[in-house]
Amino acid sequence: MEGKMKNPEWFNKLKPYAKPDPYRSFLYAASSIVPYLLLLGIMFLLLMSGYPYWMVLSVSLLAAGFYIRTFMILHDCSHSSFVRSDKTSSILGHVCGVLTFTPFYDWQKSHGIHHASVANLDKRGTGDVWTMTLKEYRDAGKLKRLLYRTFRNPFFLFVFAPIFLFLIVYRFPQESTRKKELFSIIITDSVLIIIIVAAYFTVGIKNYIAVQLPVLFIATSAGMWLFYVQHQFENVYWARKEDWTLSRAALEGSSYYKLPGVLRWFSGYIGYHTLHHLNPRIPCYNLKNCYNNVPELHDTVPVTLLTGLRSLRLHLWDEDAGRLISFTEASPKMKS
Repeated sequence: MEGKMKNPEWFNKLKPYAKPDPYRSFLYAASSIVPYLLLLGIMFLLLMSGYPYWMVLSVSLLAAGFYIRTFMILHDCSHSSFVRSDKTSSILGHVCGVLTFTPFYDWQKSHGIHHASVANLDKRGTGDVWTMTLKEYRDAGKLKRLLYRTFRNPFFLFVFAPIFLFLIVYRFPQESTRKKELFSIIITDSVLIIIIVAAYFTVGIKNYIAVQLPVLFIATSAGMWLFYVQHQFENVYWARKEDWTLSRAALEGSSYYKLPGVLRWFSGYIGYHTLHHLNPRIPCYNLKNCYNNVPELHDTVPVTLLTGLRSLRLHLWDEDAGRLISFTEASPKMKS
């Protein structure tokens, strides 16, 4: 049966970690949202006190780290893993959504589809990075090939696309948007408009943009990279629906991105992505402990900072070879 979860025998070892702890959730939220807002305030203070703009930008790098931690609260609320109450998850998710320019219900829907279809070649297109097979690329016209090569270009993927997505795309409903997601978009956009109007009458629009834009740019670019490397790496698993299972998609279609401790902390431990896809009900602050205490998870070969960068040369899924290949590797196969 398509997508049937063939869990490994040790899967039940994950269950004790799939419970939110109110105290730890509070600490995580307090150590994310409060510093983020304080750092934005410091940036405004520096800017309006006449300090050099490079000082403002230096603070924006740290603020972006707390933006990512705040986004991880929204992420966990979308899985109902951060707090027990669905109502509280919704409220907290929307608050974090305003802070990160993300409509909560709309993002929750696309992210849910991503979890249900990750690594499934027959269900690409929602909540994932556009990935073509070698055959699809070979059969495509020149314009589509050009669009795809542009999309897979690192400058587009990690410089232009993230800021465009969070500033523009998330502001509008799509054809498939339901009333629930539309409500979330309207609420988020309305509060953002109120914030912008308030900025106009207080700090000024130019100062608001000078503070918020670099934080948003750095954080969304880093977030896009994290998402990319979690599912685009050497020896990643993809399969057609008849051969696809959720457990293999989690264990082999998602990476363990081994980051230095400080980056692990700022990214909300989402580098333990194999584990997250195995059980998305595990709160982000429990991922590290769960990984350390379940030896079977250690069989996953980690993606490091260096090997992660190598994934940038992987562009197409070769179904015959069962792996991602580069455009260069694809060239000799284009006429076959």
